[in-house]
Amino acid sequence: MSCLVGKPDSARRLILASGSPYRLQLLEEQGYNVKQVVSGIDEPILDAAVDLGAGLIYLAHLKARAVARMGHDGLILAADTLSHSRGQILGKPADAQDAERMLRALSGCTHQVLTGWCLLRTDDGLSWTGVEQTEITMRMWSEIEIQNYLKSGEWKGKCGAYGLQLPLDPFVTRMQGSASSVIGVPLERLDRVWREFLCR
Repeated sequence: MSCLVGKPDSARRLILASGSPYRLQLLEEQGYNVKQVVSGIDEPILDAAVDLGAGLIYLAHLKARAVARMGHDGLILAADTLSHSRGQILGKPADAQDAERMLRALSGCTHQVLTGWCLLRTDDGLSWTGVEQTEITMRMWSEIEIQNYLKSGEWKGKCGAYGLQLPLDPFVTRMQGSASSVIGVPLERLDRVWREFLCR
């Protein structure tokens, strides 16, 4: 396979194995030409006692393979994200009550956001995987802020019931790691892997 390094962004074609509009927006803003396909893989609840990074990578790999089996050819990107705070796993909230529980768990605390990813090349089955961790410290939320956020519906479909606001987040006092990974795609890592992947 010839190396595509140096070609224009129009050559950066990806199949995104996710229905997330946030992942799609991030990739398109980065210059990727994206085709979005939902994998149909159910996301099991991971146990905090297991290796969370390995579990996320496994799920991402399952999603990429599922999309490949649908007959989609090219480079498939899949990712899975969760938050982890004081022994609690915070995925996507089931309802407003679950979202409130998660927001209270994040308020005034430092938590970790993990994103496992898989980039699969369908013509030869070569895949690269990894996991990115971002550490975030949030200030205390007031009761009014919690209730207003719940009423806004912004918690829906978001890991830990909270969507990071860029470039400046009013609730975050410290962040160490990739902001894009928190939203669902570690763009910095993907850009590096992309260049190496297409030259192999």
